[in-house]
Amino acid sequence: MARYVDANCKLCRREKQKLFLKGTKCLTEKCPLEKRMYAPGQHGQSRRMRTSEYGIQLREKQKVRRTYGVLEAQFRNYFERAAKQSGRTGDALIKLLERRLDNVVYRLGFAPSRKSARQLVLHRHLLVNNQIVDVPSFLLSPGDVIQIRDNSKKLALIHDSLKRVKDSSMLGWLSVDKATLSGTFINVPERADIPLNANEQLIVELYSK
Repeated sequence: MARYVDANCKLCRREKQKLFLKGTKCLTEKCPLEKRMYAPGQHGQSRRMRTSEYGIQLREKQKVRRTYGVLEAQFRNYFERAAKQSGRTGDALIKLLERRLDNVVYRLGFAPSRKSARQLVLHRHLLVNNQIVDVPSFLLSPGDVIQIRDNSKKLALIHDSLKRVKDSSMLGWLSVDKATLSGTFINVPERADIPLNANEQLIVELYSK
């Protein structure tokens, strides 16, 4: 299976924006973007950024794709599925990505990053409606309950991550019970409520060419 194996921080530098791919490191002065706000590589500082319409659209697509940690073919499939739904295609695309199990595990605070959340899912530490699910791209439906398996409830990564999550910061379409290490996907959020700095209409324009 294809996967990105280079440094995650290079992706943030390429997009000139924090994508929060390294968990708590992104919130400290150790974040490379704090000192090097330019693209990676030997010619990063002198490289001219694309200013064409296509270049702007491409960067927006790459930013969203990398934020959610999906590959190119996966992202295209999400777009095609979103295009078949009623309403704005861009909104539907972001909603589909938000429903991914690895994203919800991250949003609930069980993992410090989406990458860590994917590892928890792949290593079978999660239950959805009392059933083991080891597919990070599994799409949740309203009312689904996500739980940490009993044998995994002592994992330090989960407890350390939850300590940094404030109850007041929990998103409206999710609820979490820290005592039982469980959470509920209450409903599919509206695009305006999703904390994602992106212009998905540019992605629609890119794929519509």
